[in-house]
Amino acid sequence: MSLPHDYLIDRRRLRRKLSLWRILAIGGATAAALALFARYGDGALGPAAKLSPHIARLSVSGIITGDKETLDLVKSIGEDAKASAVLLAIDSPGGTTTGAERLHDELRRLAAKKPVVAVVGTLAASGGYIAAIAADEIVAHGNSLVGSIGVLFQFPNVGKLLDNVGVQMETVKSSPLKAAPNGFEPTSEEARAAIAALVADSYDWFKGLVKERRKLDDSELAKVTDGRVFTARQGLPLKLVDLIGGEREAIEWLETEKGVAKRLPVVDWKKKNAIERFGLVDSAAGVAAALGLDALAQALQRVGTVAERGLLDGVVAIWQAPTPD
Repeated sequence: MSLPHDYLIDRRRLRRKLSLWRILAIGGATAAALALFARYGDGALGPAAKLSPHIARLSVSGIITGDKETLDLVKSIGEDAKASAVLLAIDSPGGTTTGAERLHDELRRLAAKKPVVAVVGTLAASGGYIAAIAADEIVAHGNSLVGSIGVLFQFPNVGKLLDNVGVQMETVKSSPLKAAPNGFEPTSEEARAAIAALVADSYDWFKGLVKERRKLDDSELAKVTDGRVFTARQGLPLKLVDLIGGEREAIEWLETEKGVAKRLPVVDWKKKNAIERFGLVDSAAGVAAALGLDALAQALQRVGTVAERGLLDGVVAIWQAPTPD
């Protein structure tokens, strides 16, 4: 017995409608899952990790510029009720003085809301140390480098090179100190004195910050503010760090001294934007590493680092490792 033609048509229409709703339901569920992952999914323990009490790990690495993404991330941690405490993982040579100041101020606002402990990796120097002293406690490995308390203002002078190739820069300016130094001519004593005053002012601010946060007297401050870096072992009696160790010791300190619940998971909080200022270079380096081209990956990483440092303007608080002659 054959089924009526109209009945078969209705069945086909019903199946099409059901298929459409299934597609829409799957699409909606996928979109919701992606939204949850974008909001909560950058933790090492999966998308749901931030939905329960945890210790937030905030990494400060590379050159510090006080970028909006990092500052917004710090604010987000402070506003999240599930983040019980913060592990500030620092591995940075510093950056711009103003960028370090912005980051320090935002970290201090965060520390007013929940306990923050800094854990130094290889290096927390200059602006990196400015970030570290925003924490309630500084923990560092014995061979970690800390300090480099000082600022500098660097500029190239290519005047002799231009003379050799027969090029002369002509300048008309409103006053002698406008656009000084310009790198195309010898720096006048007046311009050098003006720059030195800028450096001295920022240096005094940096020293005052260290004195206040590390509770140093004048004689103790003088021992650590000559611009050098110290190992954490050297820095411990100088009050530059509080404890030798790593994350384990930092978490124990949070539990013992700040009453943070024991055995909370540690969840990474990262910037929402995966591609940042030099993200294309970093991405290319990652692809090269995945393909086994380690030499190319390392070269791309060096290009990104050099390019980023080259964009720093004004007074900087950054440690530069000595290079062989």
